[in-house]
Amino acid sequence: MMIKAILHKTFSVTLSCLVLFSTLSFTVEKHYCGNHLVDVAIFTKAENCGMDLEAFSTANFEKKHCCKDEIQVVKGQDKLKKSSFEDLQLEQQLFLSAFICSFLNLYEGLPEQVIPHKNYSPPNLVADIHVLDQVFLI
Repeated sequence: MMIKAILHKTFSVTLSCLVLFSTLSFTVEKHYCGNHLVDVAIFTKAENCGMDLEAFSTANFEKKHCCKDEIQVVKGQDKLKKSSFEDLQLEQQLFLSAFICSFLNLYEGLPEQVIPHKNYSPPNLVADIHVLDQVFLI
């Protein structure tokens, strides 16, 4: 009985984690300075290397911007089907109802056995009857 409960809980947690991670969406941002990877961030904005375009632009000349940002969006599943008992056809509803009723009644408990002599105390023996009647087993 204990193993069944542990397996049931393990299976439930595994399925809930599977649903959670299959519907999870997140972004991965990468910041490159030249050809070197400077920072990688998940769920947040990646830190830059401090070489912004405004830092190099002056009135006399413009320096070519060497940094680039890469954004990858990982989309999770968003088309989960939610169905109810009313969405089933009539034959499917009848089968499911009959199956559940028969399954629940299958494991009906046994009636408690009645032991009529449970609280009976035998009378006190005054004499040994076998010796008085001289009946011996040989």
